[in-house]
Amino acid sequence: MTLANQLKWEKLADKALAGEKLSMEEGLSVLNAPDEELLLLLHASFRVRYHYFGKKVKLNMIINAKSGLCSEDCGYCSQSAVSEAPVEKYSLLRKEDLIEGAKTARARKAGTYCIVASGRGPTRRELNEVIDAVKEIKEKYPLKICTCLGIVSDEQAKQLKEAGVDRYNHNLNTSATNYGNIATTHTYQDRVDTVQTVKIAGISPCSGCIIGMGETKEQVVEMAYSLRELDADSIPVNFLNAIPGTPLQGMKELNPRYCLKVLALFRFICAQKEIRVSGGREVNLRQLQPLSLYPANSLFVGDYLTTEGQESNLDLQMIEDMGFEVEEATHE
Repeated sequence: MTLANQLKWEKLADKALAGEKLSMEEGLSVLNAPDEELLLLLHASFRVRYHYFGKKVKLNMIINAKSGLCSEDCGYCSQSAVSEAPVEKYSLLRKEDLIEGAKTARARKAGTYCIVASGRGPTRRELNEVIDAVKEIKEKYPLKICTCLGIVSDEQAKQLKEAGVDRYNHNLNTSATNYGNIATTHTYQDRVDTVQTVKIAGISPCSGCIIGMGETKEQVVEMAYSLRELDADSIPVNFLNAIPGTPLQGMKELNPRYCLKVLALFRFICAQKEIRVSGGREVNLRQLQPLSLYPANSLFVGDYLTTEGQESNLDLQMIEDMGFEVEEATHE
C-alpha cells in the first residue's frame, strides 16, 4: 500500500465533507476497494462520521407490534403473504404491551423506539391504537418514537404527527431498477411517495435499504443516491438474512468486508445522516461488527422483527471497547 492509495480514500472523505456527491465511478471504487485497503477506507469514512457525530452512537429498538398477516409479497420478508417461514402471527399488540416495550427500550439505553406493524398499511383501529400508545409513551419516557406501519395517507401522517410521532420508517429496500425482482404487490414509487407524505406532515423520514438481494454494485450506489435525494434523516442499512421459507432463502452474496465497504459508501454519499447498521449485521458482519462503528453512528439493540439480535449487553460492551459512547435520550 502506498501513500497514493491512502490519499485516494481521503479525497473521497474531503469531497463528502464539502457536500459534494460521489460519482458513480467513485462509488464503485469504494465497493470494489481491495481488502488490503479496507482499514484505509474505514479511516476515511470515520473522518466524515467524526466530523458530524463525534464518537456518539445512537441506539434504536424495535417492537414487532403486529406479526405476519400481510398481503404483500416482498421476497425477503418472513411475514409476507408468500413466505412459508414458521413465524408467529398475531394482530396488533395491546397498548399496554407497546408501552412496556418502550420501558424496555429505555432500559437498554435506546434513544429511539420503533413500533413496527406488518401489512400494506394501518386500519383505522390499528392507527388509533398506535396513536393512543404513542401519546402515553411520550408522557412517560424521553424517547424518540418511530412508527413503521406501511403506506399511509396524508391524513394518517398528520394524525401520527399530532400524536407525537417523531420519525416514520419506510424503506426503499432496493433500487428502482431492481424493485420488480423483490416485490410486485406495490411499487418502488409507492415507497417514495410514502416517504414524501410523512415529510410533508412534518415527521422525520427514516428510509434505508437491504443489501444482498441480487442487486448489482451499480444499483447499490443508486440506492445511496436515491436516499440522498429523498433527504432521509435516518438510513438503516440492512444486510439480507435469507430466512428459510422466504423466496430469497439460500441467497448468500455477502461477506463482512463487503458489508463494511457498503457502510463506508453510504457515509460518503449521505455524509450528514444517521447511518444505522441494521438487520442481518450479526450474521453478515460477524466478527467484524465493531468496525462498523467507524462509518456508522447508529445500531439496533435487541431483537429484530422475527429474528434474534445480539444481546444488548454485548452491544454496549462493543461500543465501550471501541472507545465510543452511547448517545442517551433526554427530554427536550
